Amino acid sequence: MKRLLCIILALGLITGVAWADTIIIPVASPFTGQLASFGEGVKNGAALKASEINAAGGINGNVVKVVLEDELCDPKEAATVATKLANDPGVVIVVGHLCSSATLAALPIYRAANLPAISPASTNVDIGKMSPFYFRNVYKDDFQGAFLARYVDEIRGFRKVAIFYEVNDYSMGLMSAFMKEAIKRGIKIMGTEAYTSDTTDFKPQLTKFKMMRPDAIFNPGYAPQGTLIASQAASLGLKVGFFGADGLDDDLMLKNPDAEGLFVTTPFLPDKAGPQAAKFIKSYKRVYGKDPNWFAANTYDAVGMAAAAIKAVGMDRMKIREYLASIDSEKNAYVGVTGKTYFDENGDCLKAAFVKQIKDGKWVSSKKQLQ
Repeated sequence: MKRLLCIILALGLITGVAWADTIIIPVASPFTGQLASFGEGVKNGAALKASEINAAGGINGNVVKVVLEDELCDPKEAATVATKLANDPGVVIVVGHLCSSATLAALPIYRAANLPAISPASTNVDIGKMSPFYFRNVYKDDFQGAFLARYVDEIRGFRKVAIFYEVNDYSMGLMSAFMKEAIKRGIKIMGTEAYTSDTTDFKPQLTKFKMMRPDAIFNPGYAPQGTLIASQAASLGLKVGFFGADGLDDDLMLKNPDAEGLFVTTPFLPDKAGPQAAKFIKSYKRVYGKDPNWFAANTYDAVGMAAAAIKAVGMDRMKIREYLASIDSEKNAYVGVTGKTYFDENGDCLKAAFVKQIKDGKWVSSKKQLQ
């Protein structure tokens, strides 16, 4: 009963009736469609943070209400959502978007409206340089791609890698960063093959990879396609290492026995998180019955930063933007469950990456992590 009441409270802050003196914080992410599983963590993290803020008295006595904006990780939908939010004078900051392609579509709309946004998940390298109103509390793909190349070289010892990427900003950015560092380290790129989000038959490309005899295949894509790739590779008898980035960090992969052994980079691991995350992890497990994933943790912190900005400077878009930009060093960082967040001149931050893998149908931290 206690857990049920917690869930009702959390969801009520998203879907409940209007409050008097309510501060709206929109959260833009995919909540339906192919990547709805990503949006689940986003929704949960946002709701949990809002419930805690309200339990502590809200923002300057005002109740926080999270409003979910479903944009399917689709650029056209993201632009529609961004236009709606930009034209609403009651919206002074946005938490979102999740996919880089969606963020890149929304970014110029927010910029034109002087509307600041914090992305908890978009990692494409160009985002920060394109707008002074966009911030993010997640690492960039140039860091993540290079990190993966270091990991497969120093920890896994792979010398021959094939790359199977999706045609989108996220996947191609990761591939580019990985290849640059891998080649520098003497790792041979055996070949690259592409697919689109609506591809369901990956066997022609996987057959080519099988003939190349790589040590491993790098898939810098998303889980809905990643799980199909794992199964079709197994059906072809393609027995090589498989690894990816945070786009494969999803429980969808756990449901597929053919994904056993997959390892991925992630910005957040509960067992590697600092002491500041202990309360969050405990509360999340109590309310939702499972450990938080990185989407939940990063969104929890993004909502916290948005609330801190409003509390400090009020409901003014320009002042909120200036407040976030002023969080520019470790000394005045926002300390959240994902560690310290502070921004450079482009609104980007430096965060650690970790590696986890699927073992016996569960995500576990890799025994060896890069320092």
